[in-house]
Amino acid sequence: MQTSFSPEQLADPAMAASEKILRTCVHCGFCTATCPTYLLLGDELDSPRGRIYLIKDMLEGGKAATREVVKHVDRCLSCLSCMTTCPSGVHYMHLVDHARTHIEKTYKRPLSDRLLRSVLAFVLPYPNRFRLALLGAKIGAPLRPLMARVPRVGNRLAAMLDLAPAELPNRNRFDRPGVFPADTSAQEVSDLFQTGRDAGPVKPRGRVALLRGCAQSVLRPDFNEAAIRLLNRHGVEVVQPKGEGCCGALTHHMGKEESSHAHAKRTIDAWIAEMDGGGLDAIIVTASGCGTTIKDYGFMFRDDPAYAEKAKRVSGIARDVTEYMAEIGLLPPVEDTDLVVAYHSACSMQHGQQIRTEPKTLLKKAGFTVKDVPEGHICCGSAGTYNILQPEIAGRLRERKVANIERMQPDLIATGNIGCATQIGKGTDIPIVHTVELLDWATGGPRPEALDRMRPVSAPKPVPAHA
Repeated sequence: MQTSFSPEQLADPAMAASEKILRTCVHCGFCTATCPTYLLLGDELDSPRGRIYLIKDMLEGGKAATREVVKHVDRCLSCLSCMTTCPSGVHYMHLVDHARTHIEKTYKRPLSDRLLRSVLAFVLPYPNRFRLALLGAKIGAPLRPLMARVPRVGNRLAAMLDLAPAELPNRNRFDRPGVFPADTSAQEVSDLFQTGRDAGPVKPRGRVALLRGCAQSVLRPDFNEAAIRLLNRHGVEVVQPKGEGCCGALTHHMGKEESSHAHAKRTIDAWIAEMDGGGLDAIIVTASGCGTTIKDYGFMFRDDPAYAEKAKRVSGIARDVTEYMAEIGLLPPVEDTDLVVAYHSACSMQHGQQIRTEPKTLLKKAGFTVKDVPEGHICCGSAGTYNILQPEIAGRLRERKVANIERMQPDLIATGNIGCATQIGKGTDIPIVHTVELLDWATGGPRPEALDRMRPVSAPKPVPAHA
């Protein structure tokens, strides 16, 4: 794609990076075939290629964002399926992130929209605030019909109430800063991880930091609890450092650069302190949406003299929990886990991090029968805050995803992202768990509570006609 940015514009590192991305695009349109919004809406401007044209015109012309541009960029899920499909290697993620930042700086949204986005940015990255908000949602649930009729934002307020859990999980002993020591007593661990022929005590296999995160620590603390048990059982010491919090992903994808970078810097500092202190072999992430952003810290802070090197170090050792377990090897299963699992690969996992085979391979080694979901590359509609800000499109994508899952008639669903678990779980009675919960159970951990709700699978629903 030809561009005509001025030298003055290209002096801005963000603009120079976007210009390079734009020049990579060859207009082939392959991306339209795998774009969820184009699939549903059939509008070229709701495809990656169409959005690229809009973004190019806006940035190249030095223009403030218009209502039309905002509408189509807001409809983008940032699922990154287009990046997997693109034969030219267009880094659409960085381009659309830049566009969102530009929109946030140059476009004045309607007051109701500004307020809603500000509330989300104020609440979601902070576990204590989020917990209070969910308690408020439980109290306000009977008012949903009235709230749904509020002009402009009623549909989104209703979506927020719909996504809130009926019961809030209790805090657990793992949801705190601290060190969780490796269990090196098992003979299997000794056989796997002992180095040399020394007959002395088995040393820990490694030392890792685990992201506690924000929303996940409130909605599903059992995810990280299972990860800690699994890692400890495999001879790995786990640390959750003080000062670490939200990774910045939620506000980053809302274009709120100042907020997202502040969250990221605080977390980077906490991890660097551990890297320079006790040392870390990896930074483990159990929410793939967070993992995609953390692995991109090196790019996000490339021009920050105080954080460029630190961010690069953090990104360099960030690993999804299944990615790390595939590297160190899984212990043999000790439980009979003969269940059929529909594996839902989150967009941030398969497209953002390019992790596709590791989770399924681990589940198979753990004794599960794993089935791929038809149209597995199409987003479920979660996408951070998307299912709140674009509830109609998100709802249609959930219907499509659930119909495809139920066609497989699995015993349960496994995924590696809290957003997907929440989104899909609201559309089906099939239990949905984190992949790490199943690996933990198979190798000696407790049976996931969600499996107590397993029922005989009814006849599969047809894929919605509007799909």
